[in-house]
Amino acid sequence: MSEILSLEKIYAPVQADLDIVGDWLTSVTRVSYVPQAKMLEHSLKDTGKKIRPALVLLSGKFYHYNLDTMLPMAAAVELLHTATLVHDDAIDDSDVRRGQPTINATWNTDKAILLGDYLFATAEEFTTRTGNLRVIRLCAETLQLITTGELNQAFNEFNLNQTYDEYLKRIAGKTASLLAAATESGAILSDAPEESVRILKEYGYNIGLAFQIVDDILDFIGTEQELGKPVASDLTQGTLTLPAMLLLQRYPTDNPVKRVFESPGLKDEIARAIDMVRNSNITDECYKAAAGFRAKAIADLQQLPDCPAREALYNLADFVVQRRK
Repeated sequence: MSEILSLEKIYAPVQADLDIVGDWLTSVTRVSYVPQAKMLEHSLKDTGKKIRPALVLLSGKFYHYNLDTMLPMAAAVELLHTATLVHDDAIDDSDVRRGQPTINATWNTDKAILLGDYLFATAEEFTTRTGNLRVIRLCAETLQLITTGELNQAFNEFNLNQTYDEYLKRIAGKTASLLAAATESGAILSDAPEESVRILKEYGYNIGLAFQIVDDILDFIGTEQELGKPVASDLTQGTLTLPAMLLLQRYPTDNPVKRVFESPGLKDEIARAIDMVRNSNITDECYKAAAGFRAKAIADLQQLPDCPAREALYNLADFVVQRRK
């Protein structure tokens, strides 16, 4: 892999348009009901890395790039992502996201769920502005996949009997499906040939899997300042991620993960699990898995037209597996 570039440099081919997407997101907060406006401002004031809208725009750069359709679609995928985070925090009763109080911690869970619903609806409305029935349907199908992945996770809380394939299926729904939708929609809206649509969709899907695996690694080896939330929050909430799976395989009997799942809230055992993961080659194995999905993502990119957007996708794939937050 090449030296990791900053997102600012990676996004250079679409940065000006990505800034306009930011204006679209700001427009969502302009509602007449003041409490709702404040909640929307809070949820959208820091949209993180903006990977999903950037993927829409970069994927649209290979053929017929039309801002009239690209901008609403890019804004829509970011709203979908934000809505899932709002709902996730409410379901998990999380207090902090990106170093800031969550919607549910500030207003309460009921209001957070309603705000998430509003964001989902606004995302769908933005998608209709493309006038493209295929991407409108894709948006709805993606929401189904995300919800299925989240339900899968919810029904398997504190369940130790999960396989690697089941883990991949879960993260494919909750994370990879939206990144795949971002790249597929950008390709569709640019009138890309079907083979290019396939290549870009597969890129988004595999980058999504790599992204979530790295997220799961960082949940163990990152700091609270880097993560913007407590370390090992997944383990605390009973979500079995790849590092925890590998730790269970290494120590099937005397294992802190097993004890945490059997008796939630054991802080000493959570701390022990963190130490055991950090002081082993488990993270190396997890990074190897993420790198494998990165390789799948970029495998066919050379078949796309040679342009700055293609280089950006290569660099973004590197960023996803080498990032620290």
